[in-house]
Amino acid sequence: MDIRALAIPILLALVGLGFIGLVVGSVVMLRGTNRVQERIDGFVRARAEGPASSDEASTSTTARFRQQLNSAFGGLDSSEMRRRLTAANWSITVSEYWFIRAGAALLSFMLGLLIFRSLLPAVGMGILAYIVPGVLLFRGIQRRQRHFQSQLIDSLTLVRGGVAAGYSFQQALNVVIQEMQPPASDEFRQVRREVELGIPISRALENMAARMESDDFNLVVSVVITNIQVGGNLTTILNVVMETIRERIALLSEVRALTAYANFASYLLTLLPFVTVVVLAVLSPVYWEQLFDPGPTRYALIYALCSIIVGNILLRRIAKVKV
Repeated sequence: MDIRALAIPILLALVGLGFIGLVVGSVVMLRGTNRVQERIDGFVRARAEGPASSDEASTSTTARFRQQLNSAFGGLDSSEMRRRLTAANWSITVSEYWFIRAGAALLSFMLGLLIFRSLLPAVGMGILAYIVPGVLLFRGIQRRQRHFQSQLIDSLTLVRGGVAAGYSFQQALNVVIQEMQPPASDEFRQVRREVELGIPISRALENMAARMESDDFNLVVSVVITNIQVGGNLTTILNVVMETIRERIALLSEVRALTAYANFASYLLTLLPFVTVVVLAVLSPVYWEQLFDPGPTRYALIYALCSIIVGNILLRRIAKVKV
């Protein structure tokens, strides 16, 4: 049997599977709901009697499909990845996340193989498609954590005001949920949901601190847990903590201002060689021909590229000051 005759059907089948995986994963990501919210709805809400509408039927079908998918790929689940997805506010499960990455990588590999008719570009496209969701997840976590850090003082001000007015700490969290914008309101709402499910409030706050990865909020959590265990005037303690956080923010701003030149230099020195290559290639295309000829010049090009990367890393580490 000729192997080449089977190559095209196999490729088409793999492309179809990859496309289906990518579409299904995208639909699940766009239409998915939070698993904790689904559990709460199942515990505290009763379904309304009567025939289900088309939207409800579609949602039920999607939920059943997600349940079957998560059951089939339950071995991919991990607490660390669940924490990262929750920190980025991605309403998908760990199994769905890996399903999306695998589907995107497979689809990109097959498209690259059909477009370039070469294995190396196809592998490169597949690796790139596999890396992109991880990069987006990392960027989403960082962006959400920075936004939460900017809302921390305002959130603590509302908590302190609520406690000073006679509310308990949990009741003061409800004020933050109602008055603040996401992600602060979403994170404190997650704490309230976990407490409603029976998790101690100290554990719920520690889970929130693990998601946000904020040194300032870690200090707040330590103070609140100590106050719950030992007692004391929470309003006075929060005043001291807020003043400490303000001083740390002021110091961090000063450090960023002092290291701004080094950060700018790292970007400039890294991009300048590439900009120079592009400009010279446009003005004089024959200028770089000898550099790409076989021989020792290629090794010089590789050495220059590695030197640029190492120099950028060193400059960024020098300019990075932990406060």
